[in-house]
Amino acid sequence: MNELIKISGLKKNYHQKLVLNVPDLSIGKGQIFGIVGNNGAGKTTFFRLLLDLIKPSEGSVMIAGDNVNRSENWKNITGSFLDDGFLIPHLSPEEYFGFVAKTRGLSSELLNMQLDSLSPLFKGEILGTGKYIRDLSQGNRNKVGIAAALIGMPKLLVLDEPFANLDPSSQFILKSQLKTINKNSGVTLLISSHNLTHIEEVCTRIAILDRGIIIRDIIKNSETEKELRDFFSGDLPA
Repeated sequence: MNELIKISGLKKNYHQKLVLNVPDLSIGKGQIFGIVGNNGAGKTTFFRLLLDLIKPSEGSVMIAGDNVNRSENWKNITGSFLDDGFLIPHLSPEEYFGFVAKTRGLSSELLNMQLDSLSPLFKGEILGTGKYIRDLSQGNRNKVGIAAALIGMPKLLVLDEPFANLDPSSQFILKSQLKTINKNSGVTLLISSHNLTHIEEVCTRIAILDRGIIIRDIIKNSETEKELRDFFSGDLPA
């Protein structure tokens, strides 16, 4: 496996309670890696550690050979959207996209090309509306965050619950676009979701996270859907 992410001895404690424990995990370039788990399983904590938004109690996260706690280089190849905290609510979507493009050194022409490719997802509700981000629906704010994460075509894309609050047609469009981006550009994707169907349809590798521990690491196959449903219906032991 051509490794992009290497996690070693990663632990996070809150008030002396261990909430995440990932002894060893490698994610290869070009994989679509999905994480599923019940509420409180540690999915968002895992992503926040990965992106150096919180510090680990122990262990390390390496992206493209760089320790995320000690280097900024990995940020140049990483796009992410976890929640509304990534947005700038008093800007319009156009202003926000322009700001992100400038930080990534992307020309306005290339930015417009990328935004044009996302027009099926936007459905005429994002650009040219005259609204600030704070005035958009939650689903449309999520679309702005996802689009911003894609600006500059990062080599690694991290999305926490990207299908949440999207209408069914937008969910379908996003799944198709993520798979196309991965196929055409080799982008490595890390995605979490409560929806087993979305994860099973999009991801090539799926980890089940339970109480902070990865208890299944599944390469997608014909039995993946059944294995996921059996586990969460209680037919498989934890």
